Amino acid sequence: MKMGYSCVVLGLILVSLPGAWPWSKEGHIVTCRIAQDLLEPEAAETVRNLLPHYVDGDLSALCTWPDQIRHWYKYRWSSPLHFIDTPDDACSFDYSRDCHDPKGAEDMCVAGAVHNYTTQLMHYRDGTSDRRYNLTESLLFLSHFMGDIHQPMHVGFTSDEGGNTINLRWFRHKSNLHHVWDREIILTALADYYGKDLDAFQQDLQNNFTTGIWSDDTSSWGECDDLFSCPKKWASESISLACKWGYKGVTPGETLSDEYFNSRMPIVMKRIAQGGVRLAMVLNRVFSDHKQHIPPPT
Repeated sequence: MKMGYSCVVLGLILVSLPGAWPWSKEGHIVTCRIAQDLLEPEAAETVRNLLPHYVDGDLSALCTWPDQIRHWYKYRWSSPLHFIDTPDDACSFDYSRDCHDPKGAEDMCVAGAVHNYTTQLMHYRDGTSDRRYNLTESLLFLSHFMGDIHQPMHVGFTSDEGGNTINLRWFRHKSNLHHVWDREIILTALADYYGKDLDAFQQDLQNNFTTGIWSDDTSSWGECDDLFSCPKKWASESISLACKWGYKGVTPGETLSDEYFNSRMPIVMKRIAQGGVRLAMVLNRVFSDHKQHIPPPT
């Protein structure tokens, strides 16, 4: 089952245009590259089969697609799926309390989206006998939302829209707290430490979780008793990090620079890596001979 050709081609064109991406374009690309490198043969072949032929099997080429189409009339319903608004200063995530859109529709948040598209992809083995879902879209949505759920400010406070209304300066230019975590920290790290080389950035992250500073913890990243409870855990991690490292010590209108960047950059890098490792875990389990039942959200 393939997504419409013109839809994805236009998505690829839009990805090349300047603008703001939640969990930056670069962050999503690296998350998907890490995941694809960790796929088992069966899952890797299934992902290749689901992707449009013109991306030559490269999942990362379309990992920013959901950010582009969220503004199209046809996909406007998907906008609330990129984030979770939690009660101010609660520093916790409760699915029944927090996973809804602004109008109160249940399950309309990034944790609900990860569950939903994981469930849809489990129908892959039903083949052409089951046409309820566009599984190419399901793959792209899941891959993107696995990045978003690991961006701490995507699980932020309701009143400031995850830091979007906290205006400040990032070094010498205007920004806001959400954008700092989405993009500014990544771009500054790329410029200062990697010569703007995304491949070098990705390699550093992979070295960190294979043989480096995170290697002792990497096996625990993929621990998941069932594929629905885990998105709730990942969202809880994000709001905890948002409180401890995102919001803490930030005053609207101030300038964030070296101290904030140096202390927060390792967290951003680790969350990108965790998103990639966990996306691979989900896809490997979904596209293997699974017998797991995913319960409805509670």
